[in-house]
Amino acid sequence: MEEKEEMACTTILVGKKASYDGSTMIARNDDGNLTEKKFVVVQRVEKEQTYQSVLSHVKVSLPANAMRYTAMPNAVEGEGIWAAHGVNKANVAMTATETITSNVRVLGADPLVVYQAEEEGKEEKIGGIGEEDIVSLVLPYIHSAREGVQRLGRLLEEYGTYEKNGIAFQDVNEIWWLETIGGHHWIAKRVPDEAYVVMPNQFGIDMFDLEDAFGEQKNHMCSLDLREFIQENDLDLALEKNSSCLKTRDAFGSHEDADHVYNTPRAWFIERYLNPHTKKWEGENADYTPTSDNLPWSMVPEKKITVEDVKYLLSSHYQGTPYDPYASYGDASQRGMYRSIGTNRTDCLSLIQIRPNRDVDFQILQWVAFASNPFNVLVPFYANVDVLPEYLSNTGKEVSTENFYWSSRMLAAMADASYKTSVFHIERYQLAVGARGHEIVKRYDILLKKEEKEENRRNLREKANQEMAEMLKEETQAVLKKVLHELSGKMKNAFARSDS
Repeated sequence: MEEKEEMACTTILVGKKASYDGSTMIARNDDGNLTEKKFVVVQRVEKEQTYQSVLSHVKVSLPANAMRYTAMPNAVEGEGIWAAHGVNKANVAMTATETITSNVRVLGADPLVVYQAEEEGKEEKIGGIGEEDIVSLVLPYIHSAREGVQRLGRLLEEYGTYEKNGIAFQDVNEIWWLETIGGHHWIAKRVPDEAYVVMPNQFGIDMFDLEDAFGEQKNHMCSLDLREFIQENDLDLALEKNSSCLKTRDAFGSHEDADHVYNTPRAWFIERYLNPHTKKWEGENADYTPTSDNLPWSMVPEKKITVEDVKYLLSSHYQGTPYDPYASYGDASQRGMYRSIGTNRTDCLSLIQIRPNRDVDFQILQWVAFASNPFNVLVPFYANVDVLPEYLSNTGKEVSTENFYWSSRMLAAMADASYKTSVFHIERYQLAVGARGHEIVKRYDILLKKEEKEENRRNLREKANQEMAEMLKEETQAVLKKVLHELSGKMKNAFARSDS
């Protein structure tokens, strides 16, 4: 099996006491290979099914009564579903997956379950489950974030995985983060309500309480034989062993030079932004730097975190530091030396917000964006619907301004190529869509609260989403025209009579 490109995505998780309105929020940049994506609703399935992975050929029996859920799958057939982010009818959400790292001791003790095609003298070897499959195998069947961890844990133990991944589960009260360990093992930790978590493609959980995981499971869960796995393979590197404080990064994670270029700088920038005064982030005697291996997995922010904070951070390219690739100041040799969070090959971004102060049927907003985040907009849609607007769901392999995905791709490429003259158009576009998006949600929240009939409320949610899509298309077409004009003026064959 040809493995997908490693080391993509950035995840931010926000506990309910750390967010501006008491919501739980999970968000992830899906950074792939410029893969076409769409935003759709997967309908309920009553009968039992057999799922088969395209990449690993694994077959998984699925129970009856799969719930309806939203998804952001691949728009072009060929490599499987890759549902990415979604919310089910029970108001439970997940995002899968964040590629993470491991080490050779772990991978030697529990090898990844990689597909091997039939060859001369070799039988076909079925692979495990992976990013292609996980949302489809889990989300339609779970009724809480905790239940999501438990279901995925059982699947990993039974079928294994061919890659190293982190997965977030969310309901109105809790967020859980699960990380795979080798082919069949895993750990999961509850995000503290008052904290946020940053995941930049490294094994993230820093401390883990095995006593809780094998006892009350209040904040920790893990695979059934994890204690034996650690002991038999000498994975605990602590000088003094403590079952209530396992240093999991040391045991299961990576410590490579590449992490200091690709991974840790992203966590450093996000934590520096949300906790500017809590720690010293640069200069002599800094607590943490872009190459620190001990950046906290979770922190309590200095102020409540908004949707706009998360979007800014997942769009960032080290603004205000010497490492900004768009900077016109500082040491040119440092520009672009670290992998930006808002990178060129982002396929989509989803932020799922579960609001505790709304009725259950319009409690969840799924905010979506496509293409490179510094140049796009994040837009809210009611998740409890049977259909989503064509502008979000009709992506195909042909380039078209009739859908949000391709419009966002074109806008990003053109704005990047004309950055100095186009950036203010992008800023105005982001401000306009952001303000109008909040206005539409607020207006329909009021209408939904007043309406008593379930059918009318469902129609209102879908009407709100359609109005949101029409606004989005109008603003996107307008900014495309402006940025195209700016880029056209920079063509190399430009000439005017006054130039002669």
